[in-house]
This record gives sequence, structure tokens and C-alpha cells, in this order.
Amino acid sequence: MTASLKETTGRIVAALLAALVVGGAAQAQVFNPETITLSNGLQVVSITNARAPVVAHMVWYRIGAADEPAGKSGIAHFLEHLMFKGTKEIPPGEFSKIVANNGGRDNAFTGHDYTGYFQNIARDRLELVMKMEADRMSNLVLTDAEVNPEREVVREERRSVVENNPRSRLREQLNAALFLNHPYGRPIIGWDHEIRNLTTADALAWYRNYYAPNNAVLVVAGDITMADLKPLAEKYYGVIPPKPLPARLRPVEPPHQAARRVELKDGRVRQVTWNRVFLAPSYVAGEKEHADPLQVLAEVVGGGVSSRLHRGLVLDRQLATSAGAYYDPDSLDQTGFGVSSALRPETKIEEFEAAIEAELRRVVENGVGEDEVERAKSRMRAAAVYARDSLQGGARTLGTAIVTGTSIDHVESWPRRMAAVTAAQVSAAARAILREERSATGLLLPKPGS
Repeated sequence: MTASLKETTGRIVAALLAALVVGGAAQAQVFNPETITLSNGLQVVSITNARAPVVAHMVWYRIGAADEPAGKSGIAHFLEHLMFKGTKEIPPGEFSKIVANNGGRDNAFTGHDYTGYFQNIARDRLELVMKMEADRMSNLVLTDAEVNPEREVVREERRSVVENNPRSRLREQLNAALFLNHPYGRPIIGWDHEIRNLTTADALAWYRNYYAPNNAVLVVAGDITMADLKPLAEKYYGVIPPKPLPARLRPVEPPHQAARRVELKDGRVRQVTWNRVFLAPSYVAGEKEHADPLQVLAEVVGGGVSSRLHRGLVLDRQLATSAGAYYDPDSLDQTGFGVSSALRPETKIEEFEAAIEAELRRVVENGVGEDEVERAKSRMRAAAVYARDSLQGGARTLGTAIVTGTSIDHVESWPRRMAAVTAAQVSAAARAILREERSATGLLLPKPGS
């Protein structure tokens, strides 16, 4: 349950989605899931993959760090920890031990838009973990004796994963600079001065407000069909009553009018890194028509050794040891399109910035070619087999899509949509998004004299 894993969940899912263009002509389906909705509002999804007698069981809640009230940053992630503390049926700390004793593994993750819990386990132990997960959906018991020590665990996690990691600190500061008004600018793990003031009452209020079947999605992937899953879901989850849910209100990000720049100096830094993030649309917010082309743009610009940035900065100019781009459109609100690079020790920052600015300017002013777009799609096709074979790949992809405002149909149509993306669309997306005023730049530098 490390913050670093949680904060990269979106990128993992984006990479999985980027692997789902199959063959020269896109196939109609991806994971071929089945779905139903129980009478209490719980959506249930099954993904059949009978290669081995195992399953991935995941429960997603439509609530995350961006929903936290002012002054309570970290409460979503804190409750994720506390969900392992026990119920009347399962003593504190026993949940994961039971899973492990039955040959499985479990964990959890928090994002800005969701919180999730999963177990990978043998098919004949599925009913056991469904019973336990349903139990803690409605019967969590929390006291100060469990909550107060766990709060210190979370603070130590923050010190270890963020405060003692210069790259994580820069990422946190850069994110805060990119979002002027939106809570995506707050760290998922929370600010330490606010974490230390979170209470048992705060955790219970969050749990009682948002942990309900009508605010959740159950996804089970592996050696399972909906015919097998439905009676188990009804038996364990279907008996939990729904709750009235608070309105999910988010502040709107204002138009960006000026570029921002963050420089972080640290004595542990031995290699200068450069990052720039542009405010970008998601599938459901902002200039949504650019979401599919931006995925191809990220591949063209920074998707591997044949991408523009790697060729121009690493191979040709030899100014950097790595250069890439990333984009994750699975977000309830606007997201980021990022470019990053690690500089060679002898490279002057001014020379590097002039070179990368020129590369980005060429993309905006001249666009991309059809041949580049087709090569990018070919690289994306090459990874397809891994996403399909992964036990959790389908569960994570579909779960993320559903709780961030799209749908199963949207995931299943992804290959067809991506196959239709043209160079003109990719070029238009670059012109719209890669604009200085909607960007934040971060530099990680050695501390002088260290």
C-alpha cells in the first residue's frame, strides 16, 4: 500500500490500454466482459480468463483524494489503511493473514478519483474473500487504539516515499503548480500537517458517507463466468443496503494564462531531471475530442527508443540519457500530458532546454506524419498480448474506466477508435495542448556544495 504504487496506478492502466490495439484492423472487443447491476446499485463485472484456476477480485469505490474536504487531505488514503483493521467477524490485522494463509495476496490503492481493494487467489477460495470484503464494506470497526498508531504509519510512509525521495518531492510540487484551483494539485497521500490531525471521527465519517454498494463496482477476472459470479455477489454484496450519497462536487480549473516553473535542489541528486506537464483533457473533461489523439501523440513524441525525443535528445544530440512522454486520459476531470528527461552530467541546462523546446515547437508547428502515427500504433500493438494475459490487466482497466466516468463499451471500442486516429487529429491535439501558458515545468537539481 505504498503511495508510489497508488500514484502510478493511472499510468499502469494507461499502459495497459495502450496495448490493446490488435492486428492491422482493430478487433471489435478487448476483454469481452459481462456486467449486471444488483438491486442495491452495485455494478458487477466478470472477465473470463480460464488459463489458470485463479481469480483477481477487486472492489472499487467512486471516491478518492480529490473528493476530500479542505483541511482533510489524506483521509481517503488513511481510510484505505484502516479498512484492514477489522470488523466484529475479523479481528484487527487478520484480513491479510487469512488471504495469505489461503495462498493468496491482497493490497489496496487510492487515486484522486477512486479507492480500490483486491485479492488474487485460487478460484476455490473466491467465496471466502468475497465474504470478507463484503463484511468490511458495511461492518468496519474503528477505535482510537487502531486509528492513532496507523496515522503514524501513514506519516512514516509519506516520509519514506515522498519526503526522502527527491523525485517524488518534485512530482508533488510540480503537480501543485499545474493545478491552480482543482484538488488534483493535492497529493493523494495528503500533506503531513493535515494527516497528523486526522481523527477516528474523520475516518468513520468518510467510511459512513461513501462506502456503500451503490457507490462501488465489483470486478472479478480469471477462471469465472457471470453465471458463477452472480449468485455469490447477490449472497454477499446484494444483502448490503444502499445509502444516500453526498453530491460529488469538484471545483473547476480556471483558464491557464501563465507558465509556471518549479526548481528543487537536493544534496542527494546526482543527475539533473527535467519535467514539463501540460493541462490536458481526459475522456470526460476538457477538450475531449483530443483524448484519443493525445495517446498516439505521447507515443510519437516519447514512446520508446524510436520516438522523437529519444532520437533527438538521447541519440542525435546526446544531451540526455533518457527522454519520454506520458498521458493518462482516465480521469474524472482534466489531467496532464507530461514530458520528462534525465540529462547527461556534462549537459548545460540552457542547451538542453533550447533543444527540447525546439523539438516540442516542431511538433506544434509542423505536426506529425502519417508514417509516424502508423509506427506508433505498431509499437502499441506489440504489447497487446501482455495486457490480455495479465490476470489483473482487465480488472484494472475496466474498473478504472467505470469509476472515472466512462464505461465498458468505451474500453471495448478502444481498438476501433485508435485505429481511426489520423495524423491530422494528432497534430491538432498537439497544437491545442502543447502550449506554454497551460504548462508547469519542474527541474530537479543538485544542491551546491553537497
